Amino acid sequence: MLLLVAILIVLMSPLVCRSQMWYLFKVMSFILILGTTHGAFRSRRSVNPEANMNISQIISYWGYPGEVHDVVTEDGYILGLYRIPYGKKLVVYLQHGLLTSGSSWVSNLPNNSLGFILADAGYDVWLGNSRGTTWSRKHLYLKTNSKEFWAFSFDEMAKYDLPASIDFIVKHTGQKEIFYVGHSQGTTIAFITFSTIPKIAEKVKIFFALAPVFSIKYSNSPLIKMAYKWKSVIKVCYSFPLRSFLPNTSFKRFVGSKLCPLKIFGKICREHKNNFLTPQSRMDVYMSHNPAGTSVQNMLHWSQLFNSSRLRAFDWGSPVLNWMHFNQTTSPFYNVTCMNVSTSTWNGARDVLADPQDVNNLLSEITNHIYHKTISSYNHIDFLFGLDVYHQVYREIIDIIQGTLCR
Repeated sequence: MLLLVAILIVLMSPLVCRSQMWYLFKVMSFILILGTTHGAFRSRRSVNPEANMNISQIISYWGYPGEVHDVVTEDGYILGLYRIPYGKKLVVYLQHGLLTSGSSWVSNLPNNSLGFILADAGYDVWLGNSRGTTWSRKHLYLKTNSKEFWAFSFDEMAKYDLPASIDFIVKHTGQKEIFYVGHSQGTTIAFITFSTIPKIAEKVKIFFALAPVFSIKYSNSPLIKMAYKWKSVIKVCYSFPLRSFLPNTSFKRFVGSKLCPLKIFGKICREHKNNFLTPQSRMDVYMSHNPAGTSVQNMLHWSQLFNSSRLRAFDWGSPVLNWMHFNQTTSPFYNVTCMNVSTSTWNGARDVLADPQDVNNLLSEITNHIYHKTISSYNHIDFLFGLDVYHQVYREIIDIIQGTLCR
């Protein structure tokens, strides 16, 4: 089992050279053949059809109307912006976190997916996708396999992606204000955007932050620790022509839709999520759509922040380069106290990425904080896939939105 896990992890990594990939693939194929010969793969769970669908197909599959729009950022990236125009009165924008995509909000059954729950409540729902993820891998001029395409981190997502998406939604719907829901890195870029671009902040009625991340000083996330420990390796990879990190490939979709339903791999897929509050019957959907990819530079940016209690822009590696980007020799810090958007927050006591100590430090910096809740049993991913997430979080979001209508 450990060998299978190791092979799957290495096969999924874009940092492995092609000869190693081919060798490991042959080993994996041999194991699959051996398992089939001995009947290990005859017992299957049913495969959820959404494991092989894109966002639009998932929305249509459950009987909801859907739209997809291409949003062009100021620096030329083309972002996939999805809409469930079930309601017309209020707009709610959902922004995913690190290594996930807009599909996260519609990956569960309709009664447990925030995108569908908000649509059923009569809201106009929009699903954002950050640059470099599965549904936002196009550019007006740059080729996706060019190093220039991948020269970004969450700095650019906050400076270009979020403003472009919010501006597009406001103009398209005619609404002056929208409600914003972010998870993980989706909160990070919001904190940056809303504190540095006031004209965008003015268009947000309430910011709902799920598992908010602004600093990672106390984070015990294996992914962040790995990025920090292997920072020198990541820097080497950063010099390679292809700078994508954990993109959603056909092999990963194969793992999610074909291997996860097999009982012999079921335990591996469940352990991969490291969470026991999520519906195990949906693992093939989760694994097929995630990880959704980002840039190596983004992971390097996160590694730079490890053990830091403050959030700062990407350090370009030299005073000269930093001066070119920031007009100063060091990368600047972001100051969340400059944000004046009404903010509600939820965090998990068992969250290893958005550690409760980091969250507490963040809460003291938010100037217009209207609500907070800590859920003792929650880890980082429970805010998307938790079995009781409707009762713990989503119902409260709707209650807060509804409360604004009575004022």
